[in-house]
Amino acid sequence: MNRIIVRHNKIEMGELTLGCFEGRLCFLGFGNQDVTQIVAHRMARLLGADVTEQDDALLNEAKRQIDEYLAGNRRVFDIPLLMVGTDFQRSVWNAVRQVPYGATMSYLQIARAIGKDKAVRAVGNACRANPIGIVVPCHRIIGSDGSLVGYYGGLSCKQRLLNLERRYAPLSQD
Repeated sequence: MNRIIVRHNKIEMGELTLGCFEGRLCFLGFGNQDVTQIVAHRMARLLGADVTEQDDALLNEAKRQIDEYLAGNRRVFDIPLLMVGTDFQRSVWNAVRQVPYGATMSYLQIARAIGKDKAVRAVGNACRANPIGIVVPCHRIIGSDGSLVGYYGGLSCKQRLLNLERRYAPLSQD
């Protein structure tokens, strides 16, 4: 049977859960552990896999890169990803990955970027379903009026991540 390898970690924002499948990060959840567990098991069901908790080199590397990001020392992640979702969701997540560190885009701008101008709500739903938080930076997606709306980790977490990136963005001229 295939396995999703899961590892729980403590970070400054609370509990972090990482999961990988066949050498690619497929899950990064933090904050609400009930929601994190539901999403991890949804990923396992979609992949036809069992969930096993153990140490793993890729998960150690992902944790290291998250720590660097939270310290303001990393702007881009270079972890192999497995984005499990519909074609539409993956198109949204790929567009979200193009939003530069320290910048924001609206759900409408993402809808336009993928050629689906009228799919703003569907873009929001895809962002809500993003199983690889922070690395696929849905926290950078905001309402058309500039307001913070919806985020897996909660709006206070979204604001915290945006503030972190704004604080270190001037250094991101790499």
